[in-house]
Amino acid sequence: MSAIAVPPHAADLAASASPVVIRSAHDVSRIVNAGAAQGSNARIVIAIALGGVFLDAYDLTSLAYGVKDIAREFALTPVQIGFVSAAITFGAILGALSGGYLTDRIGRYRVFMADMLFFVVAAIAAGLAPNAWVLGGARFLMGFGVGLDLPVAMAFLAEFSRVAGRGNKAASVAAWCPAWYAATSTCYLLILGLYAILPDHHLGWLWRFTLAFGAVPALAIILVRSRYISESPVWAANQGDLEAAARILKRSYGVDAVVERDASSAHKPRTASWRNFGVLFNATYRRRTILAATIGAASSFGYNAIIFGLPVIIASFLKQGPLTTIVAALLLNLLFAFVGGLIGVRTAPTVGAWKMTVLGHTLQFVSLIGLALIGHPGSGAFVALAILLLGGYLFGQGFGPGSHSMTYASLSYPTSLRGIGVGFNQTLVRSASTVSLFLFPILAAALGTKVFWVIALAPLTSLVVLLAIRWEPSGYDIDGEDYALSHGEPQAAAAA
Repeated sequence: MSAIAVPPHAADLAASASPVVIRSAHDVSRIVNAGAAQGSNARIVIAIALGGVFLDAYDLTSLAYGVKDIAREFALTPVQIGFVSAAITFGAILGALSGGYLTDRIGRYRVFMADMLFFVVAAIAAGLAPNAWVLGGARFLMGFGVGLDLPVAMAFLAEFSRVAGRGNKAASVAAWCPAWYAATSTCYLLILGLYAILPDHHLGWLWRFTLAFGAVPALAIILVRSRYISESPVWAANQGDLEAAARILKRSYGVDAVVERDASSAHKPRTASWRNFGVLFNATYRRRTILAATIGAASSFGYNAIIFGLPVIIASFLKQGPLTTIVAALLLNLLFAFVGGLIGVRTAPTVGAWKMTVLGHTLQFVSLIGLALIGHPGSGAFVALAILLLGGYLFGQGFGPGSHSMTYASLSYPTSLRGIGVGFNQTLVRSASTVSLFLFPILAAALGTKVFWVIALAPLTSLVVLLAIRWEPSGYDIDGEDYALSHGEPQAAAAA
């Protein structure tokens, strides 16, 4: 049976009677960039990767409503509450730093399955915690799993998607945002259901049930892993294992491929190394790294303060009761953040990441200034306006930096650097969220509603950097750029 040249679409490849020749990692990348054939497993892999993101968000959010009950049960001071709240992000910092390297070093699949085990053990331990020390330790372990997961989840999303058109890499990566908000909404739905069925004298257990539930979706992912999840074909090819890449293309893309090694066309991969952190700041990637880090850190600082502090903001600042607090938090996530995230996914291939991020940060800045000016609302009309402004902040987060902080972190780097790039970005992001989670209870207690002036500095900083660096990752073939650079071939930049 004779071999044929690479057709432009993966659907054509799957339907072809003859196998396609792959001679290098670049050939594998081009097949993936063309998009998966109908009925292939690639979309299922993307869905499972988003399931990992769902877990990240659920575990980070699950403590939000129970903070007051935990403080009362364990007699914690505001500073101690800050430490317990921030324990998960301390773990995420270390997890992201090591997870990014391991994702590039040992592969996407192995790291993904390891972090699922972290989620199961940590969720159960947190739900059964007898004291604040055990709770903090379990949350730290949970955070380590979150840190491991995000680099590998973003790698799966980027490396199982087409480069252009509907459902492109930018849209797939941006889908992490509605998955995140679906998780936070699920968390509040669970809290609402437990609040309705638990007797009043057992409401103190609500936070325990909520934390322990995080083990359920992790177990579900573990159970389906062997049938659908496989290694990234582009990563395997970058390791020089074209035979494994061909097998994965058959399994996940429905493409028959034969390996025909050609030294003249072979792409020598960049070996995974801790030194690759320095590569992020070379002439090619420096500006992209600065932009991705600024968007991610600013977005994380502001979002974590608002979303984690949402129950406190509604209950204390807006003087609402427990049931109103839960329902309002749920509706804000569903109607504003989740819908905004869906818009971010839909507009990624057409409008692009840069414009949507600028628009989102602008809306966030305006919303925070409005909340700072309203202060403690004295009437029902101002309460409604304050809640609408909170919704505006979350809506801007959804279609702007929420969706595209990961677009910039994932698609600014090729496969050989993606794990390290996302890991470095997430280290800074989790550092910002740690500071935010630690400081918010303290600043809220000291400043009251004036804390919104402090939070407003985050989107303002990101806006300034976005206007200075106009890099657009959506629709750009970053692996093609890496291949061209390794062969000394010029490729047009995607900056405006």
